[in-house]
Amino acid sequence: MSGTLSLELRELVRHYTSDAEVVRAVDGVSLTVAPGELVALYGPSGSGKTTLLLLAAGLLAPDRGSVWFGESEITSLSAFESARFRRREVGFVFQSFHLMAGATALDNAALKLLGDGWTLRDARRVTRPWLERVGLLERADHTPDRLSMGERQRVAIARALAGEPRLLLTDEPTGSLDSKRGREILTLLRDLCRERGIPGLLVTHDPQARAFADRVHTLRDGHLSEGLDAELAMSIA
Repeated sequence: MSGTLSLELRELVRHYTSDAEVVRAVDGVSLTVAPGELVALYGPSGSGKTTLLLLAAGLLAPDRGSVWFGESEITSLSAFESARFRRREVGFVFQSFHLMAGATALDNAALKLLGDGWTLRDARRVTRPWLERVGLLERADHTPDRLSMGERQRVAIARALAGEPRLLLTDEPTGSLDSKRGREILTLLRDLCRERGIPGLLVTHDPQARAFADRVHTLRDGHLSEGLDAELAMSIA
């Protein structure tokens, strides 16, 4: 089923207190990601990029503002409803892979579906093509200790994409990949958004991601601006 819903971040605010100092991680951010669009979000370390992604997924509650997916306000959901929304609607690629040590690559990629009540047989059947698309089908029976960092990352990407999510949120999906594999994954993410008409938000430091995104934004000191500012462009070139 294709998605036709937009992701809308409306005046989001999330502040932290550290050593009696207020850190304005996200400070009044508004952003709309249309169906079929992949938006890349750049920013220096500590700029609030991951915080913004967690807010978009309903994993963090904002101090102010709201997150909407279509007509649903994600920030008003209960903890149970929010978890169900992520399992059924969101393909989330975390910066940490969160793989189970004793499980095979195939079963790790199937975990989200298993958590939503799928049988192991059906979850494996649906997940196997995604392992193939990220180039890991021949490693399907390998446990994480037998996989490289880049291979573990691709397992995490396959897990996020299995089950046909209607919203794609990715945190440094090419961070552990070489440039060739990085291009392949960026192509996959872009094509998935376009083919299925789903919104995608990509947090990245990868300079080549600019060629695959429909729009680029910069987050600095909690504030969002359109495009990639010159200083940041030089640092990631």
